[in-house]
Amino acid sequence: MVSVEHLKVEFGTTPLFHDVSYVINDKERIALVGKNGAGKSTMLKIIAGLQQPTSGTVSVSGGTTIGYLPQVMVLTDERTVKEEAEQAFSDISQMQERLERMNQELADRTDYESADYMSLVEKFSHESERFQMMGGLNYHAELERTLLGLGFVRDDFDRPTREFSGGWRMRIELAKLLLRHPDVLLLDEPTNHLDIESIQWLENFLATKANAVVLVSHDRAFINNVTTRTLEISCGRVYDYKVKYDEYVRLRAERREQQLRAYENQQKEIADIKEFIERFRYKPTKAVQVQSRIKQLEKIVPIEVDEVDNSSLRLKFSPALRSGDYPLICEDVCKAYGEHVVFHHVNMTIKRGEKVAFVGKNGEGKSTLVKCIMGEIPFNGHLKLGHNIQIGYFAQNQAQLLDGELTVFETIDRVAKGDIRLKIRDILGAFMFGGEASEKKVKVLSGGERSRLAMIKLLLEPVNFLILDEPTNHLDMRSKDVLKEAIRDFDGTVIVVSHDRDFLDGLVSKVYEFGGGQVREHLGGIYDFLQRKNIDSLNDLQKPSLSRSSSVLSDKEEKSVNQNRLAYEQQKERQKKIRKMERLVEQCEAQITELEAALKLLENQMATAEGAADVALYERHGNLKKQLDAAVEEWETASLMLEEAQK
Repeated sequence: MVSVEHLKVEFGTTPLFHDVSYVINDKERIALVGKNGAGKSTMLKIIAGLQQPTSGTVSVSGGTTIGYLPQVMVLTDERTVKEEAEQAFSDISQMQERLERMNQELADRTDYESADYMSLVEKFSHESERFQMMGGLNYHAELERTLLGLGFVRDDFDRPTREFSGGWRMRIELAKLLLRHPDVLLLDEPTNHLDIESIQWLENFLATKANAVVLVSHDRAFINNVTTRTLEISCGRVYDYKVKYDEYVRLRAERREQQLRAYENQQKEIADIKEFIERFRYKPTKAVQVQSRIKQLEKIVPIEVDEVDNSSLRLKFSPALRSGDYPLICEDVCKAYGEHVVFHHVNMTIKRGEKVAFVGKNGEGKSTLVKCIMGEIPFNGHLKLGHNIQIGYFAQNQAQLLDGELTVFETIDRVAKGDIRLKIRDILGAFMFGGEASEKKVKVLSGGERSRLAMIKLLLEPVNFLILDEPTNHLDMRSKDVLKEAIRDFDGTVIVVSHDRDFLDGLVSKVYEFGGGQVREHLGGIYDFLQRKNIDSLNDLQKPSLSRSSSVLSDKEEKSVNQNRLAYEQQKERQKKIRKMERLVEQCEAQITELEAALKLLENQMATAEGAADVALYERHGNLKKQLDAAVEEWETASLMLEEAQK
């Protein structure tokens, strides 16, 4: 379908890649991988015909259509969601007119045996098939299925596109692209603005309905589930692996070992030749051999070795104060905008050191609850942050708070403390700010680059409670691995709002599912959550459970029901006791905070000349100190009792 031959691209005098050749066949699912800056997006633009190579050709077979989804695009504000999606079918009427003209011509002509007539028949058949594939004039059902699959609800169809965020408008563009049914789909980071449910819908669509697919993605689970072939751009060349991503990683490691051995052998050979030349350069009897060695040296083609993967670089969060045992307690938290209830009666207790995930459809309240925790928006109910909490918060708007006049390096240099300062260049390289990129001013960075820089800045600040809202959207796999390891080693508490299953896998031990105005707690990791729901797709969460074939319960079943009811009552009583202990721990923590503040104020007074001579201040200080010791002892006892109750 598409043939790439001897492709070469240069920016200035720097070659991006050279002598690249490969073929995209029908029904192939190809992952295009490589480090950032290797030329993945450039390659997609060239295949789409939006950019010309320095040399080489891209041949597209006759009649083959190509659809391209870039990372960033300019979107219109003039139509509703449905009207915008219907633009995918704007050429249906034109195609219908062409078919009617061809049909009339076939009816009028009588040269049935001529090559021209047979060519017309073939063209008519091809166009008719495409017309049917695009839905003919009955495309509304498919349009609705696609929009619903990408997370929209029917109430959204008649809303103007300007009311939606950039992520949702990108979904509209993705819907338009999928509805056109191009022969070759080129997708550049299609999952950046999708939730888990929509990603799984897209996986299924690409696997069952798409023709050829070439995609760039940093979502490892997504490309593993979709692709069966991997093209890697490295050292200016393309390496073709007829396997999915996980297998490619293993084969790539083997290839790099071979490259290293070959490189080391070549370096030894070069060193031996140079030593011979230097040793006998001025001996007339060895002149012929020396000239032979010089020519031999000139003919050696240097072996290139893939860049070293710095994902093994380990970051450690700066030390912070130890927080209270319960950094976050929510009791009957509700949030509504007018009559629209986002969520209600949210009860949640997160213990120190826990790492939890917020998952669910976009618009179900994940980021809204985060904003409630941060105190950015009002809410109903009781939400308590624990003692000594230092929150590190990452959201997309955090990137806008960076100083635009500083360089990338200066931004990080100002927050780095201690030994980590010696590794600033390595850290920046791991997050795609290597070389000259570290000297760019923040104000010239793209939105994605600013987000990555804000993430690095957060990693180096002393916090004990991390709240990360979609932290992986602009990170490549190497950067995500660095971040994941840092969070895994972090001894504080973490809330991650993410759609990236691979990132969450092995990182979180509890999942909070947002949906239908409720927040449900599930113990275990992200795949435990999906397996417990007995689903392959989060679409199934909305399906009712299977009803029994008979309403009559056997004695055994009735006994089981009674046991379950008893267990439920015991669990309810236990939860009541736990909540009572949690309130006691909260009261103790509040009392400790007040006493510490009073002591600090008193000590400031005692540090003055007048205060140093005031005996009454010393007596009050002694009394407060005793009260603080008693409060701390009561807090420790309450905390131990709470731990016992929870066990």
